[in-house]
Amino acid sequence: MKTFADVFGSAPSATAEAPGRVNLLGEHTDYNDGYVLPTAIPQKTRVAINKNAGTLFTVYAAALELTAQFTLAAPPTEHFAKYVYGCVRVLDNLGVAVPPLDIHVSSNVPIGAGLSSSAALEVATLRALRALLKQPLDDIVIAQLAQQAESKYVGVNCGIMDQMASSLADTRSMLFLDTRSLERQLLPLPSGAEILVVDSGIPRTLASSKYNERRAECERAARLIGVRALRDVTDPTAVENLPEPLRRRARHVVTENARVLSAFDAFADHFGELMNASHRSLRDDYEVSTPELDRLVELLQKEPPIYGARLTGAGFGGACVALCRQEHAARVGQKVVSDFNGAGHKSSVWVPET
Repeated sequence: MKTFADVFGSAPSATAEAPGRVNLLGEHTDYNDGYVLPTAIPQKTRVAINKNAGTLFTVYAAALELTAQFTLAAPPTEHFAKYVYGCVRVLDNLGVAVPPLDIHVSSNVPIGAGLSSSAALEVATLRALRALLKQPLDDIVIAQLAQQAESKYVGVNCGIMDQMASSLADTRSMLFLDTRSLERQLLPLPSGAEILVVDSGIPRTLASSKYNERRAECERAARLIGVRALRDVTDPTAVENLPEPLRRRARHVVTENARVLSAFDAFADHFGELMNASHRSLRDDYEVSTPELDRLVELLQKEPPIYGARLTGAGFGGACVALCRQEHAARVGQKVVSDFNGAGHKSSVWVPET
């Protein structure tokens, strides 16, 4: 893998990194002003930058072996570079003078698995720019700017969860986040448990289009109920008079918020039950699962050391997350992957790293 010096012939002036994340509970609630409970994963994205003497920004993605160039007035056509461009533009919009840069990106956060590779890239880029340009931006502002970069310049109308998790979370704790107020609290993982993440190997081909569709359905449901956002509905029966599919979409959000709030101080077995209920809701009410994801979750749930399992991320492919008895995750993960791949799939264990 080529280093910054290999590509640009010098050492970088600033470097930064940010982790991917996996969401344990609170799926599709963040853009409804709701509650989420992610944790960081060990895999990270690293960004190294240096000013150059030219007029172009040059971005090299080491994992992809691709180079892209852009100016503030002419965005890149390459998808991976749009995230970097968005980060530069949001700083420029704040009045920060960003000179042409050489930018090197390396990452082992899996792409397309629902583990927030995009948020990790955005946060790492903004952290590197913060260091290079000596800007007084705290980690919450970094997350907010990262969200703006993705929404305005990549075209994904995302909530704030992924960027907040990448900016604030760690691998030892869960980040409880109220996405409306940004009130947050680091909580310990349930005692005696560890996280297992299995990538299904199935690309999330519909995730972006269906994500925006689900968001529009939720906004319509909130308008029909007469609330600012579905977060303001606490009684699940309040959604029962909505037309389909809005009733089911709203019911998922309302019950999912309740599951996150129920997870405070939850023992591992109860936390696992909440995860299982979350998957059923994502499958039946929110309709973002697939037969393959359902099968992977079923295999995980059948293993005795597993407390609970669910899909994670936008859905329509990607990864599943499970809460597992401590020191069993690696063994159970490999067994489940072997069973799942026996049907012709190409899944793999991402957490714990092996």
